[in-house]
Amino acid sequence: MPEFWRTKQLHEMTASEWELLCDGCGKCCLVKLEDEDTGEIYHTDVACKLLNLDSCRCTHYASRQTLVEDCLKLERENIDTLDWLPDTCAYRLIALGKSLPDWHHLIAGDRQAVHRAGASVRHFALSELEVESGHMEEHIIRWVD
Repeated sequence: MPEFWRTKQLHEMTASEWELLCDGCGKCCLVKLEDEDTGEIYHTDVACKLLNLDSCRCTHYASRQTLVEDCLKLERENIDTLDWLPDTCAYRLIALGKSLPDWHHLIAGDRQAVHRAGASVRHFALSELEVESGHMEEHIIRWVD
């Protein structure tokens, strides 16, 4: 699959190309809070209970939507509507016609490059299993991409 991300739009990618595009940052697996009055989305430093905080990969990827009620699957049909995706997200970048960052594994040839670049949640996220119920607002963060 030579540089498919440079020549194809998201809707033209095969299922395997789509999966390869994921940079493994884990940011989409962070718990988000929505202000019921304004609709504004707030990111937290709290990761889904299924996210392996070392690899930044889902431990039950195939069944994640069954195990986590509000797990949202990134798809070709909804990628343009997910304004909360970080600016570094490969899906967002390709949808906008932009290049992948140098640390992306398809460019760097190394899945650990995202972590070394500090572009993943590996070094700051904690599992939702560690956060007391009702204290999620204390974990709101602001992205600095």
